[in-house]
Amino acid sequence: MSSSEIETLTSPEVAATESGSGNGLAAGGDILEKIEKAKEFKEKGDKAFQGDDLQNALMMYHQAILHLKGLDKNAVQKALGKPVPAPPPIEAVDQAAQEKPRTEADELLEKIYANMCQCHVKRGNWKRVIETADKVLEHNPKNRKALFRKARAHGETGWFEKAEKILEDLIKDAEAQEKEACQAELARLREKEKKLTAAHDAKMKGFLNKEKVNLSAD
Repeated sequence: MSSSEIETLTSPEVAATESGSGNGLAAGGDILEKIEKAKEFKEKGDKAFQGDDLQNALMMYHQAILHLKGLDKNAVQKALGKPVPAPPPIEAVDQAAQEKPRTEADELLEKIYANMCQCHVKRGNWKRVIETADKVLEHNPKNRKALFRKARAHGETGWFEKAEKILEDLIKDAEAQEKEACQAELARLREKEKKLTAAHDAKMKGFLNKEKVNLSAD
């Protein structure tokens, strides 16, 4: 799993809006315009990232998100000329296993947050890595790159148990290359934890010895 890899946008063909009233076309046009503007900002962000201009990349990704936030899912589907999914049966509404229908805007947001997450990895801003990884996972709980980056960030901030749990889960059904990367990261974090624990124990031992000396001086 390459840490320098970012999500690239494969622009799907944009279908014509549904025929109908003028108001419907206007609303659809507005939504399509927002999606296209978001794509433009994302592409600018990708170019900035590739040029290692991480600050500008993050600014462009933020602008892309602003164009996608709050778009109604059904309105997006209609604007793209795609069918609006029927509501699920009442008995299935609360089933955790049921997946929410995804729109093009959802897929675009997932990629943008994934790229923002990788920017923060390169900057070593681990708190923001976790935050943006969680945003990715809101749109796709199975995004393995986001899970890997989140695990790494947990390890870098001292939450070794959380990191190990994520990496161990990824290893269970990982393909060869990904499994190797996860195992290497897991070994690295365990070694880091071991060194930190040893350093802490040595510090505490020194502190206790110092206390004993002070007490014996009386």
